[in-house]
Formats: sequence, structure tokens, C-alpha cells
Amino acid sequence: MQRNSATNALSNGDVPAITRKALTAEDDAKLIFGTIFSLRRIVRQLGGDDDSFLSYRTGEYKMHYFETPTQLKFVMLTDTRVGNMRTVLHQIWATLYVEYVVKNPLSPIEHPKGVGVSNQLFEGGLESFIVSSPAAESTTKILTVS
Repeated sequence: MQRNSATNALSNGDVPAITRKALTAEDDAKLIFGTIFSLRRIVRQLGGDDDSFLSYRTGEYKMHYFETPTQLKFVMLTDTRVGNMRTVLHQIWATLYVEYVVKNPLSPIEHPKGVGVSNQLFEGGLESFIVSSPAAESTTKILTVS
């Protein structure tokens, strides 16, 4: 049987393939920030100020979230089967970010307008850390948001 249109496919119970336009890195960052902002707000409204947002899962990825005491946000996108990565994000902050960015007098602490950390030592250390991590095969992207 041939299907001439998406309407025909839906009437037969099939789901047509979804084609999406690739997003730019800036659009990705905006989308992720908006998702985090909204989910954090929902969690705080439902559970109070002491509750925190840890992760969010879709059919395609799992987004892990860690916020430092100074409100710097670390986000990691992984495969949906990966467990909680909060400890890993904390290690990235405590061992890599603090060591290579905060303690470096030449590295800016503020990263306005979603500009990521531009520090070769941090980026190299992060890459080595992720590659040696058990979740390395399923980690797709790591973001820091100030």
C-alpha cells in the first residue's frame, strides 16, 4: 500500500517522520536556558524553595542540571538511559571550572549573553574528564550558563 501524504499515514495509525531544521548553537543555548528557567520555576512553585530541579528526560535525550552556590549553571545532555549526573557536574565545577577558570586571573568570571567558557585548559580538562567518564559514550553536550 502506498501513502501519498502525512494525512494518509496518520489515518492508518502510522507516525510520519518528523523533519526538523538544524538549530544554531545560539538557538540551542536559548532553548536549553528557557527550558531550565521554566522547569526550575515550576519545581519551586510546586515544591517550595528547598526543592531543586535535577534532570529532565524526553524520548531523545536526558538533560542533567547542576547549579552552584553562585548560581552558575551546568547542563549536560546525555542518552536517556544514563542515571543521575549531578555528582559528575559537581566534579566538573569543583575540579575543572574552579581550578582553570576561577583561579585564573586572565580568565573572565562573567560570561554575558550565553557566551561559553573560552579557556583551553578548562576545555581540554573537560574533554579528558568526559572521555574517561563511564557515561562518555552517551554524553552529547555540556553547557555552562552564567
